[in-house]
Amino acid sequence: MKLGIYGGSFDPVHVGHLLAAQAAVEELGLAKLFFVPAARSPFKTDTGPMPAAVRLRLLRLALAGNTGCEVDDQEARRGGISYTVDTLRDFARRFPGAELYCLIGADNAAKLGEWAEPDALARLAEFVAVPRPGGGAAAFPAPFRGRALAGFPFGVSSSQIRARVKAGLPVEHLVPAAVAEAIHAAGVYR
Repeated sequence: MKLGIYGGSFDPVHVGHLLAAQAAVEELGLAKLFFVPAARSPFKTDTGPMPAAVRLRLLRLALAGNTGCEVDDQEARRGGISYTVDTLRDFARRFPGAELYCLIGADNAAKLGEWAEPDALARLAEFVAVPRPGGGAAAFPAPFRGRALAGFPFGVSSSQIRARVKAGLPVEHLVPAAVAEAIHAAGVYR
């Protein structure tokens, strides 16, 4: 069984995330792709994301009806700094024998050696780079196994969406309709 793990802040989830997920499911032949929102990224310690409960709600709205994807809230439940190695160990324990694929931004591939416990990471999963428009090819350092998605590169970021919401600009075509509605109704990112 092939399982994908897609970690990130998802602050908020947007169409680019969903397009990458669809590409991963199709290109890798995944049985399931798990979105795993970080409680707090070790690389973004200066600013905290929106509370996990808000990000989880938006993810669940975005994935409603999508049987190929699921939200896994283990990092939010653990709290503190989220380390991918802990999450991959949990998936390896829960799904013994599964082939694990970890989706990361292509710009992060070269930095994998700086992540917590890189040797364990390299053993636990194959890494899959999500391309960004205009970005270069992903370079995976030894001993990491990796490949890049052909996918649907989409030039939008969560920080752009937060800025648009704060400025009172529409985000309806950048996030799923239910997510846009929930953002506006709850007044988040203002």
